[in-house]
Amino acid sequence: MGSAAIRVENLSKTYGHGDSAVRALKRASLEVQPGEVVGLLGASGSGKTTLLQCIGAIIDPSGGRIRLDGKTVYDNGWKTTDRRALRRDHIGFIFQRPYLVPFLDALENVALLPMLQGRSDAKARRRALELLTRLGIADRATMRIEQLSGGQQQRVAIARALANRPPVILADEPTAPLDSHRALSVMSLLYEVARDFGTAIIVVTHDENIIPLFQRLYRLRDGVLREEAGEGRPIFPETRGV
Repeated sequence: MGSAAIRVENLSKTYGHGDSAVRALKRASLEVQPGEVVGLLGASGSGKTTLLQCIGAIIDPSGGRIRLDGKTVYDNGWKTTDRRALRRDHIGFIFQRPYLVPFLDALENVALLPMLQGRSDAKARRRALELLTRLGIADRATMRIEQLSGGQQQRVAIARALANRPPVILADEPTAPLDSHRALSVMSLLYEVARDFGTAIIVVTHDENIIPLFQRLYRLRDGVLREEAGEGRPIFPETRGV
């Protein structure tokens, strides 16, 4: 396999000090290749969100190393003084809820990040329309968020995550609020994104319906990360019109 888009080595995270210290991550290591979708499993409180937030440069690890897209971004300390730019330019986030801006339409929600990156309004909007078209929702581009179904909103959120062409997408329970059909449709879109854009994707999930879709899984238990072989059955329903 080629150079990993995500490589985590011996990552640790401890909350608190002394007798009250909690070791949320204990020398966790993982790799995700470009174009690969892996699942991250574990019970509540096992450290999944902590791991995702460390990789996403949201919280500080206590030690270890993180490499994104071939560059070391953390090595017992951050290698950049602007983590906001790191997140904006290299990492796409998808959450349980879309968290779209309600007073903007679908196109404007997707174009917002490229504009913040410094692209012209015209280029940002063109990029946004390209993504909405690829995700089968271009006909909803001028609609406000409240006019979109839950599945359509999640498509807009995926388009937003792709807007700055990040090599990495971190998805935290992206199917949690959806029924089984829409959950499989969202996973289908994520696999399409990985395939078409070469994006490395980590999906945190408790959803028993989508776990069999992963070819590779990582499971966290009490801060200890283990790799497991997945079933790898990416069979999806038709996604258009969801």
